[in-house]
Amino acid sequence: MTRTTTLPALALAAVLALAGCGNGQEAETPATGGASPAADATPTGSTPTANTSTGSAPASEAAAEISGEHNDADVMFAQMMIPHHEQAVQMSEILLGKDGVPQDVRDLAERVAQTQEPEIEQMQAMLTAWDAPATPDESATAHGGHGSGMVDEQGMNWLREAEEGPEAAGLYLEQMIRHHEGATEMARDQVEEGSNPEAVELAGEIVEAQESEIEEMRTMLEELDRP
Repeated sequence: MTRTTTLPALALAAVLALAGCGNGQEAETPATGGASPAADATPTGSTPTANTSTGSAPASEAAAEISGEHNDADVMFAQMMIPHHEQAVQMSEILLGKDGVPQDVRDLAERVAQTQEPEIEQMQAMLTAWDAPATPDESATAHGGHGSGMVDEQGMNWLREAEEGPEAAGLYLEQMIRHHEGATEMARDQVEEGSNPEAVELAGEIVEAQESEIEEMRTMLEELDRP
């Protein structure tokens, strides 16, 4: 009897032990699940650093795609053309903020801004690739004719204060024609004197595009019905 009684008892003990093991494993599951947020906390905490790197990646990648070959003319071209383009974008935004501007002039202003903004980024990437400063020194500025075709502050104020409609459109066209003429002059110099293939190619594209826009703007100006 003792032997018969002992075996069921042992069997029961084994079942209870297995049940206990099962419960122990289930109990560990929440602990494992609870560890996930803690484990995830570290990457989350480091996310800003990762995002910062990602944010700078486009500029770094753009610079990496630019040939390191360059000379002083290449550097001066980028340093001078960046603020020149920035002003063209600013002038276009001023005009686009006014009502009553003829649609063809408005379309031109939008095109100028959309074309020149990526060119600014491209030239900034060039300076980064060449480890060159963003602005030229005074001697280089004087020698290179920095600001060719640029509108002075008084001219910018005239554009800001111009009456909406044809008056503002006419002033914008007059200023932008001179502005484009200055840009094409600088770009031609770059084509002749630059050595970086990407910078020379960009300069050629600027000459071609802006010479066409100059003729377009002259026609618009002739046809504009101003008071």
